[in-house]
Amino acid sequence: MSQSNDKQVSKNPTAFAGKPASVSVLGSTGSIGQSTLAVLAAHPERYDLYALSANTRADLLLEQCLKWQPTVAVLNDSTNATWLALELKKAGSMTELWVGEEGLDAIASDQKVDIVMAAIVGSAGLQSTLAAVTAGKKVLLANKESLVMAGPLFMSAVKSSNAVLLPIDSEHNAIFQCLPQPSLSDSTEKIAFSEIKKILLTGSGGPFRSLPLGEFSQVTPEQACSHPNWSMGRKISVDSATMMNKGLELIEACYLFDCQPSLIEILVHPQSIIHSMVEYVDGSVLAQLGQPDMRTPIAHALAWPQRIRSGVQSLDWQQLSALSFESPDLQRFPSLAIARQVANDVTSASIIFNAANEVAVQSFLDNKLSFTRIISVVEESLSKISSSEPSSLIDIKVIDEEARRIAGSLIACL
Repeated sequence: MSQSNDKQVSKNPTAFAGKPASVSVLGSTGSIGQSTLAVLAAHPERYDLYALSANTRADLLLEQCLKWQPTVAVLNDSTNATWLALELKKAGSMTELWVGEEGLDAIASDQKVDIVMAAIVGSAGLQSTLAAVTAGKKVLLANKESLVMAGPLFMSAVKSSNAVLLPIDSEHNAIFQCLPQPSLSDSTEKIAFSEIKKILLTGSGGPFRSLPLGEFSQVTPEQACSHPNWSMGRKISVDSATMMNKGLELIEACYLFDCQPSLIEILVHPQSIIHSMVEYVDGSVLAQLGQPDMRTPIAHALAWPQRIRSGVQSLDWQQLSALSFESPDLQRFPSLAIARQVANDVTSASIIFNAANEVAVQSFLDNKLSFTRIISVVEESLSKISSSEPSSLIDIKVIDEEARRIAGSLIACL
């Protein structure tokens, strides 16, 4: 994926050679985290679980700790930390409990850790994911917001630390598999974009792909969270319903693969069987196909450059329904047009874009904002904040906080 990654791969300490790799899972109680644990459970000879973390779900984190007995567990929200510590002690668990963002940074960068699954949802995952990258870990990136908010800073850290960065989003993982793979013997080899005509970033279109536009204003959180193909958390489910997730993925792909937005075409594929494609100048199109199950990209990234079983059922080619494709309806999904504008802006627009969306989605989930106003709040927030060029994590956090304040004030006035 980058010159720095190629250098790291040639001496990759996580390639299986008899000694299990040590893994920290950031966001272990979420859907990606739980899928990661399922893959790890199938390969105990290859992986040792060092640390787990949760934001507020102390009860589920307790269950995971008692089952996995990690060295460390981190609860970001201190509200239930005392309860969790007492329960671990009562159960005779040797797991050490740490609390807050410092704990997350520590399990992401600890020298005992080889692989970090970065699966914390939203901007909350940026700092710990960056800590893992800076420490030169093999980072499995499920937190797209890290690149949306801090793309240049993040990729610079990847290069300088020789970290291995592998995408977990099914679409980006598919693109990675379809692109020319970096050579293990030539550390200077880079992607030859002169050979690539376009990257086709697919999306299901979510639950409202065919819903009449006149009914959008009546959409409820429960309807928005009922994805036809994927089982996901509530925030990302709403992003899928607005196709904001595809806009965020467009921005993420530009940084991951070091390419211009114009190279990427978004394509609606309702069946979610083809996860993305790469078209080459000779007319060849390479596609990655599989069940809509996140264990596939997780297993791919965990073992890369090798392959392991994911536990996912094979596609039944005889029973597979027709695969269909269509261009996204920009009237139905205006987030895509805004995202493309943001992707072409090298300043702070993507930070504002992400922050305003997070605030608006949470307000929608709390029944304080209508579904159709989510994108309006994002667009208005972008228009009210002057763009700048952040040069540090502190700068990024300041812009993020300002965008959240503006978005919140807009919602309060509705």
